[in-house]
Amino acid sequence: MAKITYIEHGGTEHVVDVDTGLTVMEGARDNNIPGIEADCGGACACSTCHVYVHPEWVEKLTPMDPMEEDMLDFAYEPKPGQSRLTCQLKVTDALDGLIVQMPEKQI
Repeated sequence: MAKITYIEHGGTEHVVDVDTGLTVMEGARDNNIPGIEADCGGACACSTCHVYVHPEWVEKLTPMDPMEEDMLDFAYEPKPGQSRLTCQLKVTDALDGLIVQMPEKQI
């Protein structure tokens, strides 16, 4: 289990425990975190679970695959090096303390 902090665009923080093996997107969905829509259900077929990863966590995440990179082209105001799709981030014990912030909107 990992404690993950989701920060809404307006600054409201939600700190929740997410079971190992789920994705960061599923953790948001299961805990009713606003700002992550996940329209495709986690199939990496949209960009509505886009977040900005806190800088101290960027290097600790698994590398992005080409499909995720392509989908981020459709995200709202992606930030190179910080933007990720939460459906592609598998929760492990190593992600305990992860901080992500939602963009102003999802598209």
